[in-house]
Amino acid sequence: MSVEEPTMNVPPQHDEEEVHLFIERMAMAFADVGFPRMAARVLFTVMSADDPLTAGEIAGRLGVSAAAVSGAVRYLTQFAMLVREPVKGSRSDRYRMPDNPWYEATITKTTIYKNFIDIAAGGVDALHGRSTPAGERVAEMRDFFLFVQEELESLGDRWRARRAATGHGG
Repeated sequence: MSVEEPTMNVPPQHDEEEVHLFIERMAMAFADVGFPRMAARVLFTVMSADDPLTAGEIAGRLGVSAAAVSGAVRYLTQFAMLVREPVKGSRSDRYRMPDNPWYEATITKTTIYKNFIDIAAGGVDALHGRSTPAGERVAEMRDFFLFVQEELESLGDRWRARRAATGHGG
């Protein structure tokens, strides 16, 4: 009879080269649609880490300066893509992904659509409503943003239901 050693819950080790390729590929894909590349690199570095990271740790993983990371985390925290938490007993902060970053960054930021709608409505008024071709174009833009804002609210409800059904988010 042999005595087996107890198994410990050791998480699998990441393939660092493959993780690096994932980060760089996603950053390029996001940059191709207008997202700042360094912010994308920082975002996917934090996303691919099991624990929150300091700016210095992010810079080390990416091989970039702390200043480049500083600007990127400032950008990402503005859009709720990263959460900044203080490190106890230190002047440093750690960065982590929020619980539902894609929802936070897209659906909860509908105030930008309200701003577009309000400005477009002023443009429609300035162009005498739909009575001119220019007024019609601006009115259609306003109506589109109204539609998007309404649909995002419905989309958010459906996303929360799907997320709960698939066991994400606790």
